[in-house]
Amino acid sequence: MKVPTALIGARVERTSFDQQVRLSFGALDPDEGYRVDAELVLETPFLFRDAAGEWHELDPGTGVSLAPVLALFGQSVAAVDVRDRGALVIDFHDGAGLWIGPDSQFESWHLTGHGIDGVTVGPGGEDKWDR
Repeated sequence: MKVPTALIGARVERTSFDQQVRLSFGALDPDEGYRVDAELVLETPFLFRDAAGEWHELDPGTGVSLAPVLALFGQSVAAVDVRDRGALVIDFHDGAGLWIGPDSQFESWHLTGHGIDGVTVGPGGEDKWDR
């Protein structure tokens, strides 16, 4: 699978919460419209680092406890990597970050959309990541 490096420079255009956490990313190409129009769906517990460097352990479906993630709205991606069988690591320009690892029983995250290669990290994780 391919590491979704096309997200670098994309901005968080929408955040939403229910039993999942959803982040919509967009990046415009001046000549062609959207270079990236993608959605990241987090389905299992994850770590969120706020811009001050404080880590929060968060779990989709927990309502108001997910409020720190709202600070990502409008932030742009500085770096993205996939490690350890599918652990997604995203760093944002303001110092915030996300880390979501594979889950032994459930799909932990997936990314779909225009301008990126779709990725799904299923139960137990995935290997063979290409840069």
